[in-house]
Amino acid sequence: MTQLSQAKSGIITEQMQRVAKHENIDPDSLRELIAQGKVVIPHNVHSPARAMGIGKNMKVKINANIGCSDMGSSLDEELRKLEICNRYQADSVMDLSTGSHLHEIRSKIRENTDLILGTVPIYAVAAKLEEQGKDIRSLEADMLFDEIQAQAEEGIDFITVHAGINRFSLDSHLKDKRTLGVVSRGGSLLKRWMLHKNSENPLYEEYDRLLKICSEHDVTLSLGDGLRPGALSDATDSSQIGELIVLAELAKRARKAGVQVMIEGPGHIPLNEIQANVKLQKCLCDDAPFYVLGPLPTDIACGYDHISGAIGAALAAWHGADFLCYLTPAEHLCLPDLDDVKQGIIATRIAAHVADIARGHPQAREIDDAISQARRKMDWEKIFALSLDPDWSRQRKNNSSMDAQDHCSMCGNLCAIKTDKANE
Repeated sequence: MTQLSQAKSGIITEQMQRVAKHENIDPDSLRELIAQGKVVIPHNVHSPARAMGIGKNMKVKINANIGCSDMGSSLDEELRKLEICNRYQADSVMDLSTGSHLHEIRSKIRENTDLILGTVPIYAVAAKLEEQGKDIRSLEADMLFDEIQAQAEEGIDFITVHAGINRFSLDSHLKDKRTLGVVSRGGSLLKRWMLHKNSENPLYEEYDRLLKICSEHDVTLSLGDGLRPGALSDATDSSQIGELIVLAELAKRARKAGVQVMIEGPGHIPLNEIQANVKLQKCLCDDAPFYVLGPLPTDIACGYDHISGAIGAALAAWHGADFLCYLTPAEHLCLPDLDDVKQGIIATRIAAHVADIARGHPQAREIDDAISQARRKMDWEKIFALSLDPDWSRQRKNNSSMDAQDHCSMCGNLCAIKTDKANE
């Protein structure tokens, strides 16, 4: 039984107990949110992942993408990236590998983390076709479902599937005059296949087959936004909204089948449209957990998209987004390196925490208040320990004012806190 089907039956699972303790919420209240589809616990029955709740009344969670391409990286490099994901406390990791040896990379990632693990199965299918000298136009539905079945048996906790691109949403898209067209890899592959075959998307046409696999292994569906906008000029258009309408329908069908489901959200959205996008998703999809990439509120931040993404993510999460996919400085430019992964995680964790404070999560302010009290006492070791990156904060302080325990090099002896404490 899935977490959803057990919640509907009134059962509080071990995973629900752990999430309830972590979130400081009553277990039965959590069970009811899961039964309503407003919270998911991505946890494949074969998975070693720690239980983590995503959705209403939960802390905002963050995902880090890693994975090789046909132009770079290796298994060793991806495992080093995974170490960074573990160290800097991402809540989940997605293997988006598109190069060779994908099964080996995915298996090693699964072995080396207890983070929630997600994938995009169509990437593996496209890579296998390329190895055979073919492209996505040679796709057969069984190839895709066989890959999903195999990954479910490996213990993948959630999968992104672009099932919302069907004839209805594709027709809306073809009438749009977008600046950047389709920027989702999975979305572009399925668009090409559908136009070449003049056929319905197999993920939509055989959706019940997909639900059966997910139900058997308790794989959470992340319904991908294959028609998400990749430029501000394409935001909130008929392509995006047409697909969202289809995703709402698919989410309802998944819940009825006992399958946990999240909805993926837009990429490039002006700041003034973010609230409306979140509210629309929550309304159409009956408050299903919302998983957003960014969103990016500007197109000019090449090399600094982790900052742009954090701005959009904080606002989106404040208005109700539940799960933030990080952006790194490498976004739109190249495959992320180790430092890019670290910078992406830190920036997105800041965005999530800022939103948790604004949303009034009962545990969010505790660490902020504790670090403020440590600053008043000039307790540098406690300040470092409570920081998102203790090693970096300690290094910056010690390299500039190692011997000055009661102040730092910013103000020196004119430290305001030091002066104010002298008046006590």
